Amino acid sequence: MAGSAHGHGHTPAAWTGVTISFIGFCVAGVFMVAANPLGFWGGIAITLVGGVVGYGMKAAGMGAQKESAERKQAREQAGRVVAERVAAQSTI
Repeated sequence: MAGSAHGHGHTPAAWTGVTISFIGFCVAGVFMVAANPLGFWGGIAITLVGGVVGYGMKAAGMGAQKESAERKQAREQAGRVVAERVAAQSTI
């Protein structure tokens, strides 16, 4: 979703957590095929660590920031101005 208005998932916390979890998923998959339960559960543990790291980074301020009331108001006002300009041009 490149055009997402909220930037969903486009933060260092999200990228790091997902990358670690993906590596754990791959490790678990390899060891599952190799019929090695210890390695499989190790991969599952790595996957869970990815979630913990992502959450910790978000708590440290590397996740999505909340939008302030002033910024929200400015964004809505800019949207109204653009809508008015588009409506004015379409009547020409």
